[in-house]
Amino acid sequence: MQRVVLDTNALLMPFEFKLNLDLELAKLLGDFEAYVPGPVIGELKRSESRHAKAALQLANKYQRYETSTQGDAGVMEAAKALDALVVTNDLVLRRKMRKEGMRGIFLRSRKHLYIEE
Repeated sequence: MQRVVLDTNALLMPFEFKLNLDLELAKLLGDFEAYVPGPVIGELKRSESRHAKAALQLANKYQRYETSTQGDAGVMEAAKALDALVVTNDLVLRRKMRKEGMRGIFLRSRKHLYIEE
């Protein structure tokens, strides 16, 4: 079963782009397990986004993974430890992941998710 780590903006996608995250991930991966790193919860609590509260409720639906680092480093730490793909639209994080040889999933055409090889 494929594992995925959800970044902050991945949890905001369903509300910003009217996207069913679970359905899109299932189409792409089949069965999957989703994890939310602890620092992502903190980011959502501090977020100014009008969708942050809904994204926080969505995050509670998934398994939590505590990390020793914050921000992008925490997301990457969780993905490495879990041997997981990272779901994100954060360009800076995607560049960092490419440098580390990590694969990710991102939103394409504001409609569907795509695996970046």
